[in-house]
Amino acid sequence: MPLVLTLCGSLRAQSSNRSLLDAAERVAPEGVRFEHFTAIDRLPHFNPDVEQAGLPEEVADLRRRVGAADAILISCPEYARGIPGAFKNALDWLVGGPEFPGKPIALFNASPRASDAQAALRLVLTTMSGRVIDEAGITVALLAKGLTAEAIAADSALWPQIVAGVDRLLAAIGEA
Repeated sequence: MPLVLTLCGSLRAQSSNRSLLDAAERVAPEGVRFEHFTAIDRLPHFNPDVEQAGLPEEVADLRRRVGAADAILISCPEYARGIPGAFKNALDWLVGGPEFPGKPIALFNASPRASDAQAALRLVLTTMSGRVIDEAGITVALLAKGLTAEAIAADSALWPQIVAGVDRLLAAIGEA
């Protein structure tokens, strides 16, 4: 039973990125487990000196979850043409551990206008030795629509794209 860890780059309570990740869980094949890491806002600022002294509990939890996951699904907004600072901070905490390299990753994008952040995110993830599965990535126009995960999963134009992205991510599990 594969485990997919979701990471949302937005800290907003009503984030379209979070709704997109939740919709992916709703349309995933039976037997696929999803776990959502929702403590990005509680991670301390990355500092290699802190890492050497022992990981803060929130960071250790993130690394445990990444290590346990078979794949990672990310949806991240674009702020000022880049990756939101809090999300980049979370990624920085993963650099020093053995859990992340080689992990299959799909990038879901809730706004076609967020192409700069997606390119920056892909560059950061591949630099970290993440295995971005390009054919599993999707871009859908959710910005300012206020759709819930249920509405996204039920939308006849959106759910086939989400299903295809999840299926391609799952197919990449175990591939080298």
